[in-house]
Order: sequence, then structure tokens, then C-alpha cells
Amino acid sequence: MTAPLILGGDAVRAACSPVEAVEAITAALVGGLDPAADLPRQAVPLRAGEFLLMPSEGARSGTHVGIKVATVAPGNPTRGLPRIQASYLLFDAETLTLIAVLDGTTLTALRTPAVSVAAVRPRLLATSGPLTVAVFGAGPQARGHVETLTATLTPHRQITSVTHLVRNTSRATTDGADVVAVDDVQADDVLRAADVIVCATSARAPLFDAGLVRDTAVVIAVGSHEPDAREVPGALCGRATVVVEDVVTALREAGDVCLAIKEDALQARDLLPMREVVTGQIRPAPGRPLLFKSVGMSWQDLAVAEAVLSKVG
Repeated sequence: MTAPLILGGDAVRAACSPVEAVEAITAALVGGLDPAADLPRQAVPLRAGEFLLMPSEGARSGTHVGIKVATVAPGNPTRGLPRIQASYLLFDAETLTLIAVLDGTTLTALRTPAVSVAAVRPRLLATSGPLTVAVFGAGPQARGHVETLTATLTPHRQITSVTHLVRNTSRATTDGADVVAVDDVQADDVLRAADVIVCATSARAPLFDAGLVRDTAVVIAVGSHEPDAREVPGALCGRATVVVEDVVTALREAGDVCLAIKEDALQARDLLPMREVVTGQIRPAPGRPLLFKSVGMSWQDLAVAEAVLSKVG
């Protein structure tokens, strides 16, 4: 039996750029992959947190299947360790032989912003001009979204301003971008001016007032995957065109959506599947905010893992 290929974080990053990850997500959806058919993930409670098991067969005609085994340890940040760590196992679809083991933490950091940007790219490229970006958080996902937006939109649109909104400005690592405390009076001005707002936090309650968001703004929320936790207010969901990876999954796991529906600010029938936006079947109205709410799905990891393997296999 041939030993599987072992790809650490550096190898994953070297094999697949942010732009290539966006293209892998887009190609999967354009090629017919239906997120609604994805295998369900499972959460397994542990004393120190939980396992998240995320299997996927991807498209029916795919050559690979895979599973991400992630651990969520809420106590890790105080130990100087990541809250979420993961490994990805990639198998041959026919023989179920293990082909490769990828650093799942790096894979997640690559695929999550790739999914977000794939979902909102049609809206952002429908117009021209410079963009200002506000980002709640300064962790790997916050920085990854900025990197992926910049790489994907260049040279069509230029991001001229990035501001990270954080609870503790002294601890933020933002690659030279501006940093503003979320409770600073300047934070409201940043949001009013933002063309793109990214929410990549562990917050369980809304981070901002819906009235601060411009009608033309794009809002990306990726921080929660629990039905009782959210980053955006229900009033924004009511104003916005809300795009989700899969409607059934969002109604089960996306607190931003579930709580807005509970408050009668949003109707389930108004949710738009990401696939229909990416493939051009639906074009969201330009005169209202566009909110993309992601909870992360297993097919996304498989699509990007295959893109990585295509460069090194």
C-alpha cells in the first residue's frame, strides 16, 4: 500500500493561491455540484470541546471523497493555541484508498474566504471604482478575507482602505491595516463608509446597528455556525438580499438567519442559494445590501483540497 501524501500548512498554501481557491469553489458550483446534496456534518462532544466531522462526496462524478476532522477547544486561546484545529483526509472515490492528509487548519483558512468571495464576486464586479473594507476581527479568517478579496478583485477594482474593528487594539495583528476599537466613536463612521463589511468573530450577538450599513454594501458573516449565535442584526437581514450556501443548512445552523426569522425580520422563502447567484441564475437587486451568511460546508473543503492535490499530486 502506497503511503499517503502528507501536506503541511506551507505546502497547502504554496499549492493553491486565494484566487485558485475561489476558482475551485466557483468551478464546483458551475459544474453542477449541489450543496443541498452534501453529507451532513456531525458534532461530537468532548470534555475539552468537540469534534466536528465534515465528510463529502462532492459531485457524483468526482474522483475523490474526503473528510475534515476538526477540533474546537474553547480554552485554547488562553494557552496560546488555536481555538479550532483540523486535519483533512482525501480518498480515492472508487477504492476509498487514502491519498493525502492535508493540514485542515490551513485548508479552512483558505476555503472559507474563497467561498465568501465566490458568493459576492458577481455583485462586486458589477460596478467599478475603489472599495473600502471594514473587518470585524483580526484573526486568520479576518485577514484571509482581506487577502482573498484583494487578490480576486485586482485589477478590476482596487481596495483603497481596510479597517479592522476589534475589542483589543493592542493585541490585533492586521498586516499594516488600520485598527479601531469596536466601542470607539470612529467605528460607526468606518461602517457608514464601508463598501464591504466582513464579520469574522466568535460573537454571539450583533456587532453593529443595521442602520449604519449602506444600501449598496456587501456584508459577509462567517463567524458562527450555531442557530443561537449571530454577528449581524435581524434588521439588516430584513433590509438585505440574503444569500446562503444552502437554504436547509442555513435554517438549521445559521444563527444570523434563524434568529432573524424568529424575530419576523426575515422569511425563509427569501433566502437565495449561493449556487444560483454564482451561476448567474439569480442576480440580486443592486439597490439593497447583499448579505452572504456562511456556516461552512464539507463540499467546500473537498473542492479546495482537490485543487491543492492537482498541483502536487
